[in-house]
Amino acid sequence: MSQNSDDKDKTPKKSSGAVTSAIDTQTSATAIPYKRDLFTHLTTLSPKFLLLLLILPVLGGLISVLLPAFGWIPAIGQTTIGLQGFAALWQTPGLGQMVALSAATGLISTLLAFMLALMILAAFFNSAWLTRIERLLSPILVIPHAAAAIAVGFLIAPSGMVARLISPWLSGWELAPQGILPHDPYGISIILGLVLKELPFLLLMALGILAQPELGKKLRQQYKVALNLGYYPITAFFKAVFPLLYPLLRLPILAVLAYASASVEMPLILGPNTPPTLAVTIMQWFNDVDLNLRIKASAGAVLQLLLTGALIALWLGGEKAIKAFFTDSLTNGKRQYLDSVWQKVTVALTTFIIGFIALALIGLVLWSVAGYWRFPAALPEQLVLLHFQSAFTQMSTPLFNTIALGIVSTFVAIILTLLCLEAEQLSHKSISNFTSFIIYLPLLVPSIAFLFGLVWLQQWVNNQAAFFNVAFTHLLFVLPYVFLSLASSYRRLDRRFANVAASLGAPPLKVFLQVKLPQLFAPILIAIALGLAVSFGQYLPTLLAGGGRIATITTEAVTLANGASRRTSAVYALMQMVMPLVGFIVAWMLPRYFFRSGRR
Repeated sequence: MSQNSDDKDKTPKKSSGAVTSAIDTQTSATAIPYKRDLFTHLTTLSPKFLLLLLILPVLGGLISVLLPAFGWIPAIGQTTIGLQGFAALWQTPGLGQMVALSAATGLISTLLAFMLALMILAAFFNSAWLTRIERLLSPILVIPHAAAAIAVGFLIAPSGMVARLISPWLSGWELAPQGILPHDPYGISIILGLVLKELPFLLLMALGILAQPELGKKLRQQYKVALNLGYYPITAFFKAVFPLLYPLLRLPILAVLAYASASVEMPLILGPNTPPTLAVTIMQWFNDVDLNLRIKASAGAVLQLLLTGALIALWLGGEKAIKAFFTDSLTNGKRQYLDSVWQKVTVALTTFIIGFIALALIGLVLWSVAGYWRFPAALPEQLVLLHFQSAFTQMSTPLFNTIALGIVSTFVAIILTLLCLEAEQLSHKSISNFTSFIIYLPLLVPSIAFLFGLVWLQQWVNNQAAFFNVAFTHLLFVLPYVFLSLASSYRRLDRRFANVAASLGAPPLKVFLQVKLPQLFAPILIAIALGLAVSFGQYLPTLLAGGGRIATITTEAVTLANGASRRTSAVYALMQMVMPLVGFIVAWMLPRYFFRSGRR
């Protein structure tokens, strides 16, 4: 009996360790080679398709905008190549102011957002406060630019929340003052809106880089070594962490600079009208009933492309100048540069930014339910739902279009991204630097420049497929964000499980669907929510590719922000915020529900 019981005790121990030993064996062994089938063939081709999908529309759009810029538009009887478009552009009153305003707002807002992100990282690096700040600022990332612009405009307007909170006890204002904000001629309102919107993006991109296991561990170890050597925290960050962190942040920063210099939503809502920025003027020319203005609009798009390229070149040149000037300071042994002062300044600025954003959102909510609200009362005298009821009666079509476009573009982006990342694992090598750059291409090239040409091509191929044209254009902007969101999670997958499944005879498709995708359930949901948020916020692609025939919540919100009721504008802006927020809440809750059900 004792012998038999011993044998029975040994048997389960041997079987329970079988999977573990198999997995451990796969750790040291080479990956199991897959038999090529239809799935592996499609997966192998997916990176090439990704390149074509991003390169052809952007380059085709740029070429198609160059031809009209030089006067060649057969559709309106213009077939003579010349410089008449540029000649008309140079004669535009206030062109110099438009260019200067676009350059100044783009460069200054990017620089301020980058500096603030660095100060927050340096002051709170390896601190629990950095996680708290990330949680507070993360929701701002999903707010569309148009909604953010409307909220900022309501806050800084002469009768906005700031003026109401300081009146009359501090300012002495019994009536709304004659302020220059928003729509100031210097672009201060545009800079403020862009900084508040792009700061969370740069900060979260940096935190995403630091979340990479090997790199994050290396940077934190170097930071601790610097602290142990007597360096103050902020100085330790800039000497031990920043030199390795910045090269990985370069592309996101350049994408922010490209967007800020050619933005349409922010300047259209917050910027001046006499004259507006160059991008806003180009859009107005393109949408004019006079088709001959499209020649000048195309020339303006070329000018915008050159302007953005010059700003990117200026930024890259500034990098080299700063590197040459500050290289010695990295090794001079100085332990601090007024660290205590910068720490206090950063805490004050961070508190101000979070408070400013919170106040803007509170003001937006109040305006959406405000009845009679005279100045300088800080709160409305009555709260009503009339504005929501009125807006909802007209919102059904824009709401349906918004959701449908988001689902179509995000679904295609998710499928293509998963196939490309699976191709990495099947080939056992990461995508090339060229492919990584191309993924950023729609974000680095000013959309106002290549969208005009792309719209010409779409009208030439199929002018009636407005929904398809808009969905395809959305995909160009959704795909980079979805890819960047999923890439790190997919590359961190433990390949031993897939190798064990393959060694047991599972085909590649089954391994992909039943082994890898369940492990990526939460990251895929986050990527879907991010893709939907990006699609929901697209204004210019929807307006141009749809030819004004596809109305969405964003296009309606921007239209209402210029001249309509402030209360109705607030309702549409809130809808812009709520829709992506619901997506992220669902993406956060579903994994918890399924994993909890699985444990039961």
